[in-house]
Amino acid sequence: MISAVNVSLQYGKRVLFDEVNVNFTPGNCYGIIGANGAGKSTFMKILSGEIEATKGRVNILPGMRMSTLKQNHFEYNEFTVLDTVMMGNKRLFQLIKEKDAIYAKPDFSDADGIKASELEAEFAEMNGWNADSEAAEMLTNMGIPPAMHTRLVSELTGKEKVKTLLAQALFGNPDILLLDEPTNDLDVETISWLENFLADFVNTVIVISHDRHFLDAVCTNICDIDFGKLSTYTGNYSFWYHMSQLQLKQRSDQNKKIEDKRAELQEFVRRFSANASKSSQATSRKKLLEKLTVDEIPASTRKYPGIIFKQEREAGDQLLLIENLSKSNQDGVVYKDVNINVRKGDKIAFISKNQLAVSSLFSALADEDTDFKGKFTFGTTIYKAYLPNDNHKYFQDGSLNLIDWLRQFSKDKDETYIRGFLGKMLFSGEEVLKKCNVLSGGEKVRCMTSRMMLLNPNFLILDEPTNHLDLESIIAYNDALKDYAGTILFTSHDHQLMQTVANRIIELTPKGVIDKVCTYDEYLENPAIKEQRIKMYS
Repeated sequence: MISAVNVSLQYGKRVLFDEVNVNFTPGNCYGIIGANGAGKSTFMKILSGEIEATKGRVNILPGMRMSTLKQNHFEYNEFTVLDTVMMGNKRLFQLIKEKDAIYAKPDFSDADGIKASELEAEFAEMNGWNADSEAAEMLTNMGIPPAMHTRLVSELTGKEKVKTLLAQALFGNPDILLLDEPTNDLDVETISWLENFLADFVNTVIVISHDRHFLDAVCTNICDIDFGKLSTYTGNYSFWYHMSQLQLKQRSDQNKKIEDKRAELQEFVRRFSANASKSSQATSRKKLLEKLTVDEIPASTRKYPGIIFKQEREAGDQLLLIENLSKSNQDGVVYKDVNINVRKGDKIAFISKNQLAVSSLFSALADEDTDFKGKFTFGTTIYKAYLPNDNHKYFQDGSLNLIDWLRQFSKDKDETYIRGFLGKMLFSGEEVLKKCNVLSGGEKVRCMTSRMMLLNPNFLILDEPTNHLDLESIIAYNDALKDYAGTILFTSHDHQLMQTVANRIIELTPKGVIDKVCTYDEYLENPAIKEQRIKMYS
């Protein structure tokens, strides 16, 4: 078990959280949530001992082994993939190295024999003889084949490094497992495997994630950092979300009743305080008014942007026809034989084991990539807006403030009008005067979303729209796309977004496309589609 006792963290005058008391018990998975900047990752680092709290302490039962998901993808570049995974159990890996060093000695002595015997006994107690095979099996289950296990980590792609470091954290059945954004850069198959792994995990798990589907699948408890406190709730993320919304509504309704009563009393005092016959009654009302206090809801750190996509005009019957579109690069086929007729009412989720395929196709449809074969034709009534995954080129002039940046894309140059769209994406007051060169990844996505709303399109092309966003913004995006009356082509690693928005799934494979009218879950679970997918990638 691990617990935080009176843990507080303060930077200067800013209190991140105060007097946190929480117990994390075996058999449970705790999801830590909170707005960006609330202190989720910082609290995780306090639990791991990476940083110290301003006051308070973290208690861990003696003998408990803690494992964390490493964020430095270059830390193990000089080690093999298999060794990197086994380093997740530091003591076991140390035993292996000590044993190997003793057995390699040319002058092996009796004392060395005794020491080796002691090490072998401890090694056996830790199930060391099965360590290699367990690590290899875990890597294989994550999509890293045996042929890669002896390679150096430096030879891996970014996504393969993520899988290796995740396998390292999970290896050896740790007593306490700390995972900060474990699903980042993982494919749907690996995320599904991880969900099943954690569902069967019998020890303590503490996880931070922006993936609502993942939090729902693995969490037994939610730890919410808000109002400068950490509150624990039983249940998964969806249960917490609905309960928190209900609580806020109840508190708001109660405050409204008090405010209504206050207004009634104030009106009575105003009207009758000068009336001699009712002055005593007015005085009593005034005294009652003075005693009436409002139990104000604390200012939450959560802010939900106002994402609303409106169509300037409704699209006609001809939307988009893609004919024999193909693209290759030095590494081979990017996408091939893409033939798609986009119909009115379509909200199409694109997927591929090669994410470059989807991004490249979207870039072509947005007229930003001309290096392809085949053709596509948009209907004459279509007015599209594009959100690229890589938005760097839109912010090359870092000297522009946000008002001037957004003004470039607007017919109406009025500052109040521009501020309105920025305000919907939570840029208010002096924030709109920030320069583009200081924006975070999430702020750039919010700016790009302001740009799309301003354009009033009837056709959206969205490449990973929720990347870099907090849960509140993701929820707002999800709701906006569900409500949008136009056509959408999109891709996302957010399972819930895919499931709740898409009515059609298209997968780009090396041998062409798979095109099904169904939900995302139906696509992933249908046995016939699974078989077809295997053939298209074989």
